[in-house]
Amino acid sequence: VVLNHPGLRAKLISRPVFKTLGKMMPPIGDTEREAIEAGATWFEAELFGGKPDWDEFSKTDFPRLTDEEQAFLDNEVETLCTMLDDHKVVTDKDMPAEAWEYMREKGFFGLIIPKEYGGSGFSTLGRSSVMMKTSQLGPVGTLIVIPNTLGAAELLIAYGTDQQKDHYLPRLATGELVPCFGLTEPTAGSDAASIKAEGRVFKDDDGEIKVKLNFAKRYITLAPVANLVSLACQLHDPDNLLGKGELPGITVILLEKGMDGLYLGDHHLPIGAFDNGPIFGEDVVAPIDQIIGGPDMAGQGWRMLMEQLGGGRAVSLPAGGVASAKAAASAVGPYSIVREQFNIPVGYMEGVADKIARTSALAYIMESSRIYVCAGVDRGHHPPVISAILKQQTTELGQSCLIDGMDVMAGAGVMQGPNNILGDGYKSAPVAVTVEGANILTRTLMIFGQGAVR
Repeated sequence: VVLNHPGLRAKLISRPVFKTLGKMMPPIGDTEREAIEAGATWFEAELFGGKPDWDEFSKTDFPRLTDEEQAFLDNEVETLCTMLDDHKVVTDKDMPAEAWEYMREKGFFGLIIPKEYGGSGFSTLGRSSVMMKTSQLGPVGTLIVIPNTLGAAELLIAYGTDQQKDHYLPRLATGELVPCFGLTEPTAGSDAASIKAEGRVFKDDDGEIKVKLNFAKRYITLAPVANLVSLACQLHDPDNLLGKGELPGITVILLEKGMDGLYLGDHHLPIGAFDNGPIFGEDVVAPIDQIIGGPDMAGQGWRMLMEQLGGGRAVSLPAGGVASAKAAASAVGPYSIVREQFNIPVGYMEGVADKIARTSALAYIMESSRIYVCAGVDRGHHPPVISAILKQQTTELGQSCLIDGMDVMAGAGVMQGPNNILGDGYKSAPVAVTVEGANILTRTLMIFGQGAVR
């Protein structure tokens, strides 16, 4: 009876299989191990374990926006939206100067920054809600996302020295500094740990320790309009000046526009309406204190990125995915009643009603998921797997809702112009599917690979 137990049979079969595969597979490198071990497990561990405690889950206290956050949405965000012609900013891929100034004046660039440094100190849910409201505004939405997610501010808050925080956070909060994050390279996309950007540690003629950087980055969001770069590089220290060996590893260094050898300003032409371009550096020299966290954090850049992305994936891209679903739901329902064919509103037809019902239901489900996971991050969880699930699901489902919406709107959906409510979102939906870990990678390596291991 014992030998026929299915669980025992699985163990008897799987042990020799894993033993054999273990000899065939290459060993896990340090960067891969850091990626797997980053963050912590949360409710998804119960799902992967097959025994979720739904009673405990049902007791979750879903948060609400603070009065300050709600007021910001109702006033400043609403005012910004009314200042802009969404079709024009998407078509022009630019925004008027008065909108830039309004965003600086009202603190849109400092939502993540604590109040003691001049920011708003918004919760994860608060920042996500602002991003969701503005995500359909093309370059405007991106200008809010990057400074308030994986940018210099987030890394400085978590790892920066007191001197770095005092110097940079107030300037980031006012929008004096516009950040971008230099990670992706021509040969390093999803395999971000394989970056070739090099930072060589040396001692100058005055005896000061500095870093000389050479690199080529591409697909960097906000690079053409940024003046502060968080650059990821492989740090080499041939003389062991930092005491961390010849190859400390991936390190993040802050560079300011205007430094000799640093070049940024060119534009790529993404299918979505946002600023994106390359960054080049030739013999750029930076003081060693420009390493985020100071010299002690040399070689810790990969861990920084993995830890912050663990929660960060729950914020900006899910907000955009939910916004896509909400935009589709709010557009196709009314349109299906106004638009008539065969002497009846098209919404009365079963095929159309099916798509409208699906879109509305998904918008509701996705919004609930967004709030739940943001609540978890605000409570101190850094769940890389559940954040990856949220990113992958919301971006793909948001795209699916837009496709259904385009089907319902038919001719009104495929004709370009200011009256096409969904067309611009439909065109740019693949951007969210691709960035911050392409969904193919997110699903296979992070959700199932990392999820099973954790």
